[in-house]
Amino acid sequence: MRMTLTLDANAHDLTWVKSSYSNGQAGECVEWSPDAASSLGVVPVRDSKDPHGPTLAFTPSAWSTFVTGVKAGEFPAP
Repeated sequence: MRMTLTLDANAHDLTWVKSSYSNGQAGECVEWSPDAASSLGVVPVRDSKDPHGPTLAFTPSAWSTFVTGVKAGEFPAP
């Protein structure tokens, strides 16, 4: 399923949370917005180094599956 998320001009007002799995030393940081996840029914994710750049949108189910895989070590660091 393909989804397109368009955040309006108020997107900067969203609360963005940095992933606890982000590597602060190498700049490999992602953020997600629990506010938008609750109100829009999608989980927006962005690169914390480029907050005005593109935002990916995942269904809550897809995001949950991804996070579970990260916690299980299915995506080892390069």
